Amino acid sequence: MTVRSSDAADTPSPRAGAGQAAAAARSWAPEMEDRYRLLIESITDYAIYMLDVDGVVTSWNPGAERFKGYAADEILGQHFSRFYTQEDRAAGLPERALRTAAQAGRFESEGWRQRKDGALFWAHVVMDAIYAPDGALLGFAKITRDLTERREAAAALAQSEQQFRLLVQSVTDYAIFMLDTDGRVMSWNPGAERIKGYAPGEIIGEHFSRFYPPEDQTAGVPAAGLAIAAAEGRWEHEGWRIRRDGERFWAHVVIDAVRDEAGELIGFAKVTRDVTERMEAQKALDETREALFQAQKMEALGQLTGGVAHDFNNLLMAVLGSLELVRKRLPYDPGVTPLLENAIHGAERGANLIQRMLAFARRQELKIEAVDLAATAEGMVSFLRRSLGPRVRIDLDLPRGLPLLRTDPNQLEAALLNLCVNARDAMEDGGVITISATEETLAAGRGLAEGRYVRIRVSDTGCGMDEPTLARVLEPFFTTKGVGQGTGLGLPMVHGLANQSGGKLDIVSRPGAGTAVDLWLPAMSHEAPADMDRSPAAAAEAKPPVPLTILAVDDDRLVLNNTIALLEDLGHEVLQATSGEAALGLLTDDIDLLVTDQLMPQMTGDELARRARARQPDLPVLLVSGYGELSEEGGPQPPRLAKPFTQAELAEAIAELTGHKRQ
Repeated sequence: MTVRSSDAADTPSPRAGAGQAAAAARSWAPEMEDRYRLLIESITDYAIYMLDVDGVVTSWNPGAERFKGYAADEILGQHFSRFYTQEDRAAGLPERALRTAAQAGRFESEGWRQRKDGALFWAHVVMDAIYAPDGALLGFAKITRDLTERREAAAALAQSEQQFRLLVQSVTDYAIFMLDTDGRVMSWNPGAERIKGYAPGEIIGEHFSRFYPPEDQTAGVPAAGLAIAAAEGRWEHEGWRIRRDGERFWAHVVIDAVRDEAGELIGFAKVTRDVTERMEAQKALDETREALFQAQKMEALGQLTGGVAHDFNNLLMAVLGSLELVRKRLPYDPGVTPLLENAIHGAERGANLIQRMLAFARRQELKIEAVDLAATAEGMVSFLRRSLGPRVRIDLDLPRGLPLLRTDPNQLEAALLNLCVNARDAMEDGGVITISATEETLAAGRGLAEGRYVRIRVSDTGCGMDEPTLARVLEPFFTTKGVGQGTGLGLPMVHGLANQSGGKLDIVSRPGAGTAVDLWLPAMSHEAPADMDRSPAAAAEAKPPVPLTILAVDDDRLVLNNTIALLEDLGHEVLQATSGEAALGLLTDDIDLLVTDQLMPQMTGDELARRARARQPDLPVLLVSGYGELSEEGGPQPPRLAKPFTQAELAEAIAELTGHKRQ
């Protein structure tokens, strides 16, 4: 018997160690197989099963049962090709999968697969070959995942992207395109091509700043827009942009920053709309509103000016009449008479100023006559040349055969004088003033009624006017001249004359290019009306009146007293009344003449004249007016005398009315 030492007994031999390891491995293998089986049996989101070398199912996990619909006892021993659609089986796809996996060791694909109930699902399939230690093919491990939801989501996303792409490509009223982070064009829709004029091949890759005008590029507007969009997420702006052909258009622009899922800036979405028509329409609307505002302002100023002028006329009537009577009754006194004359001249200048205000307000009493423009202008030339000085040349360009004008000759002369003085003042170093005229026949429109007109143009070679000045030249009391050098009523007076004559005033001017003022006045018919043949000279030939009994009516006591004094100084007997009703109470057959103010409360002069003539049809009536009031009744109007008037003018008017009655 062999006895082993203690050391030998405690140290196992190599053969003994190998045996123990093998024994341990044998005891561990069943445990590992159980664990793998538990792992596979726990997976429900993947179908994991085995196939033999012919493709017959040899194992089946719960995941396969869940989304393929077969229980293990229904599918084990069956060929895996039953999971494929009929079209794929006919095409030999299951056999090709087995062959590829056998040859390459692996096969992967996606495609439609079929559940037990016939429903289709989109599957991702991986098939791996299983080999024995000696390299022999034992079968295949097949893993299938149901990707139907993911595929549907991807399809929906692709469809959405396609729809969005179609949407963007279908938009032609907006330029919609992408920019990279540096501002270079990355995409280009048909709207961008239509609005900006560039084809995609011409602009993709180019910097978007080329759409901006040079002044905006110099000012850094494109870069500023990108910087604001990057910092704030959005930039909105309106301004001029340039098309490919160089034409400018007014654009509304929005630039939005585009960021990825991590929040990193990857570019910009830019939307541009051509709003030129909207801008022009808004501009036209603003101009219309401004024109309406100006018209309302001018109308308000006209009403205010007319009302003030009426009251001042009454005051000046009293002042001038009284001064005139004082001058007649006082002997010449070197210490008094010059002062009296000075007061009269001052009052007359005030009356002239009032007439200009009334002309602006279109309420002065015009004496419409047939006026020969050529004769009027030629008769004024010598006076104008003396008045305007040697550095101003006056040229006349008045063709023969111009028709007569329908206007007030005195007001026309004043208008031409005002226009020439304004032209002279605009030419500091001298120049040329041209007075020209043409006959024009207009259809309805242009602010004038249809008919024949004479356009009188007074043009100069002066400094011209800028737009702000030109916009205000017809405002009363507006002047560019120094203090004391102008009243600011010259052009408004001409404007009032034109409107009251049935014409209009146009002014064209530019800085450095002079000014042209067009005065449009109606042309007379070839034969002047008979009531316009009576000139001042003819009126002067009327026989002077003999003493009359006159009824004077005025609601202003100052004016009434002045009128009475002038009439009595002429030798007439005067009855007085301060209202129409009072005048009717004094009216008898002994009254030879009714002299009445027009604008009175309760009863106007026109109404008083009608009621008086209802009693005495042959009673002469003289309306005295400091304002261009017209009767609302229409028909023939009584003769008028404008305030303030002189005693001589009053005497002449009385002679015209009553000269035929008493000798």
